Amino acid sequence: MFESLQERLGSILNGLTGRGALSEADVSAALREVRRALLEADVALEVVRSFTDKVREKAVGAAVLKSIKPGQMVVKIVHDELVGMLGAEGVAIDLNAPAPVVIMMVGLQGSGKTTTSAKIAKRLTERQNKKVLMASLDTRRPAAQEQLRQLGEQVKVTTLPIVEGQTPVDIARRAVQAAKLGGHDVVILDTAGRTHIDEPLMVEMADIKKVSSPHEILLVADSLTGQDAVNLAKSFDERVGITGLVLTRMDGDGRGGASLSMRAVTGKPIKLIGTGEKMDGLEEFHPKRIADRILGMGDIISLVEKAAENIDAEQAAAMAKKMQSGKFDLNDLAGQLQQMSKMGGMGGIMGMMPGMGKMKDQMAAAGLDDKMFGRQLAIISSMTKAERANPDILKHSRKKRIAAGSGTDAAEINKLLKMHRGMADMMKAMGGKGKGGGLMRGMMGGLAQKMGLGGMMPGGMGGPGGMMGGGMPDLSRMDPKQLEALQKQAQAAGLGGMKGLPGGLPGGGGLPGLPGGMKLPGLPGSGGGLPMLGKNAPGKKK
Repeated sequence: MFESLQERLGSILNGLTGRGALSEADVSAALREVRRALLEADVALEVVRSFTDKVREKAVGAAVLKSIKPGQMVVKIVHDELVGMLGAEGVAIDLNAPAPVVIMMVGLQGSGKTTTSAKIAKRLTERQNKKVLMASLDTRRPAAQEQLRQLGEQVKVTTLPIVEGQTPVDIARRAVQAAKLGGHDVVILDTAGRTHIDEPLMVEMADIKKVSSPHEILLVADSLTGQDAVNLAKSFDERVGITGLVLTRMDGDGRGGASLSMRAVTGKPIKLIGTGEKMDGLEEFHPKRIADRILGMGDIISLVEKAAENIDAEQAAAMAKKMQSGKFDLNDLAGQLQQMSKMGGMGGIMGMMPGMGKMKDQMAAAGLDDKMFGRQLAIISSMTKAERANPDILKHSRKKRIAAGSGTDAAEINKLLKMHRGMADMMKAMGGKGKGGGLMRGMMGGLAQKMGLGGMMPGGMGGPGGMMGGGMPDLSRMDPKQLEALQKQAQAAGLGGMKGLPGGLPGGGGLPGLPGGMKLPGLPGSGGGLPMLGKNAPGKKK
């Protein structure tokens, strides 16, 4: 959603962070570019003006901390103002009212009201254990009521029986009555839309509001509509009085201006964002996390939350045990690929990792996308149980059979096997079987603790310190002899030529399965830098 804005702001702010001191002219020139980038991203003019004024006020003559460069301080100010513009805190749907709590969904036709109603119903049922009733008040669009009924069956949520010839106001009244009699906690009213705002629509919304007394009135808006979404939000707020916003199609390739403007113009919080057609494609809106994504800082918290939702704890524990013994077969690889797919695929995961957003296009160009993972899963599925457990038995005739069964060719099967071998070797090193076991355990253990994952893997790999024990060596504080020893250990473990570690981990084939020339962000040629590995790492002796 924010890719073009992310690129523009990234290049502008990178130009500032490299400088030792900033003058007022530097800040003004940068803010002029920021203003242009926001306007191009379809952010409302009044919002852009207010934003740049606030940043200028704080950036010029800002109290700069000793350890931070002035340019980095400006990045922090821009980040804080972005969070302020999006709303300081995330606001959830408010159910603090006598049951049944009525949620009224409003918006234009085609914005995704019906699908979003079903997504919210599913979320409330599964996460908050609420008994939900859905009712379609859309008597104008053909099969709108039938669509909600089918979605209700899909998410296992009750829908109000369809009675032909009733008006939207009558259906709303009947829905509230049915919810009271049926002991439902929440009623979701999916109202009709129009292709544009008109008087009959607004009168109908006001009448429905009068008979149903909704506790929440959520405006569903398509985030690809740009400037028009702001006028839409204003009109609905003035006539009906909305309590919050739901933005759909946030996974699209729009410029993101609507989401940045609507909160600032209406003063109403964005409560949820829709990220796909699937019924679980709905996320809470966290302003800080969105600001992090826009400035290319990633969104590790959301990634960890997604992992917690999608990764089976027992499966993870079994996998950890296997890793300890240094085993990693094609069944394990298939499990890893399926979990990546559940978490949003390669694009979804990389969009949330700091500095990785820029890599998505490069990886897609290299053919490293979710389609590739689909083909790899098809190849593994076409193998026998014995072949998956022991890939070494795969000779030409077997590969020919697997290629025919999976619709691929021998070259793709060989690529998959090479990727698997690389990952299996890494697992051996992590399990302590290879010469570099100590190095890998130390690095992975420290990394796990930094991410707050201590004790996640049973048995503690290589020590009592929870997940893989040990600690991530602070490479910036090591003397050259220690770094040389570490490099030799890495080469012995088959981790590629990690030459010149202090400069940012160049060389070495990157991630398993990625083309030789592909480098992670922060490595030479990609910009950025891994923490504690850069030449200017804090505490490093000059």
